[in-house]
Amino acid sequence: MPENISLSTSRLNTLAEFRYALRLFLSFSEKASLEEGVSVQHYQLLQVIATAPDGAEASIGFVAERMVLRHNSAVELVDRAARSGLVKRKIDPEDLRRSLVVLTPKGEEVLARLVPAHLAELDAHGDKIMRALKLLLAQSKEEQIATQRGILRLLRR
Repeated sequence: MPENISLSTSRLNTLAEFRYALRLFLSFSEKASLEEGVSVQHYQLLQVIATAPDGAEASIGFVAERMVLRHNSAVELVDRAARSGLVKRKIDPEDLRRSLVVLTPKGEEVLARLVPAHLAELDAHGDKIMRALKLLLAQSKEEQIATQRGILRLLRR
């Protein structure tokens, strides 16, 4: 890498370490979910539904927002989870145009097994994620600015 952006190498390495630490956790999550017989997206869906705000049930819109999906993709995900017996849809009694999504007993059981496994994984290896994130955030503002300027210079060539 050119010398004028040598500071960006440090940030790039730190960012790569952070990404790697996250990927290790996400890889664990994928494997643990599959061992439970569900996709990782279904596990994430179960979490979203279970953590809907107090007194509220998860709408398709809420699911889409929390899972960072387009509305139609959230509909498809909920439909697949419903076919698997993990969730069920019901009509919102206050707005008949709106679907709400609730966990089934099977979905609750899967979630009850996967959450402790994920928390145990974070207890065992979460320090790697935190260390990488803290290092990334601790790098100076001046270095960030210098890195951005160096990258812009490269892009202008």
